[in-house]
Amino acid sequence: MAVNKIEQHREYDVIVVGAGMVGAAFACLLARSNTGLSIALLEARATAAFNPEQFDPRVAALTEKSRSLLDCCGAWESIAAQRVSAYGAMQVWDAEGTGEIHFDCQDVQQPNLGHIVENSLVVESLLAEVSKLANIDFLCPVSVAQYSQSESQVSVELSSGEQLVAPLLVAADGGNSSIREQFKFATREWDYGHSAIVTTVQTESVHQQTAWQRFMPTGPLALLPLDKQGDQHYCSLVWSQESAEAERLMALDDEAFCAELSRASEHCVGEILSVDKRYAIPLRQRHAKDYVVERVALLGDAAHTIHPLAGQGVNLGFADVKALVDTLCAEAKRGNDLGSLMCLNKYQRLRKPENLVTMAAMEGFKRLFAADNVAVRLLRNMGLGKVNKIKPLKNEIIKQVMGL
Repeated sequence: MAVNKIEQHREYDVIVVGAGMVGAAFACLLARSNTGLSIALLEARATAAFNPEQFDPRVAALTEKSRSLLDCCGAWESIAAQRVSAYGAMQVWDAEGTGEIHFDCQDVQQPNLGHIVENSLVVESLLAEVSKLANIDFLCPVSVAQYSQSESQVSVELSSGEQLVAPLLVAADGGNSSIREQFKFATREWDYGHSAIVTTVQTESVHQQTAWQRFMPTGPLALLPLDKQGDQHYCSLVWSQESAEAERLMALDDEAFCAELSRASEHCVGEILSVDKRYAIPLRQRHAKDYVVERVALLGDAAHTIHPLAGQGVNLGFADVKALVDTLCAEAKRGNDLGSLMCLNKYQRLRKPENLVTMAAMEGFKRLFAADNVAVRLLRNMGLGKVNKIKPLKNEIIKQVMGL
């Protein structure tokens, strides 16, 4: 998409850096809020088009709350019309015993538990909506030369020499956020010593619209249902492994990798027949101690990244979007300064506790299933079995995960 021609110095109400799923959703939702706010949306890389002939290796497991947000952005209809896979069940089991738990959408009177959607399709659909909104200038690809901050505004100087100013800068520029570094946000972070292998696989058997997840001591393996193509069946793979084991698996040829994956998944979808190009993504836990400073707010992965074992990363990001948009709309209607710390702290109070709880839960699950102690394994398996039999508790877990 071509860069919009702008003046040497242009003022906005909000500047958003990063036009991935979270940044594009934020800009779109805010622009549609009837507050009349002007928005600049910046993206450093040329956007990659969704390819209907091939599956994107990166997918999102969207909750109902996230789906609803995309609907409010105007993007869901386009997404659903192209390619989306609703899943109605989830099967989770322990590789080191007999413990398992099964979740079913019918138990909570819902049509599904969520939707598996390719990242590139979500971004393309959101940016199509962005292009329809007169109060958003989408600048892509652009590079930022420097940021500067005064008492009343933030200035973004582009490498072209053009300068954008606004009372609020929103960082949606990902886990390695340059804005977070530039404005010296302190973080708490550590390396998991794991990498996630992501790709698309063709399977022998139907996935039954079920998300399959097997927990092993070296990391969880997830097979997520994708749309059937003709008479062929596909799943998206997210296989978290200790770094050395991930390297070994990545070095295998396709035939050997499929054989390893078939065994590791206990043939839950039959044999793995073929595999697309594989990618190994190092995993790191990161959380900004504060999401805001005067005139700057962090959103999504710029504020927090978590282990992908429950697929909650982008859902947390979309929840950030909703909270920040709601906060800014309320403050704009009162005529308040959108970039003031008093305003931005309201967003932080809404999101930081919930994100911390989710991150702690994911870390707890990871450590629980990685434990090699016999007593822990026994209790873990007994616990899974008992929870599986307590329907009210299990249904409450489903509702929490779905965001209901």
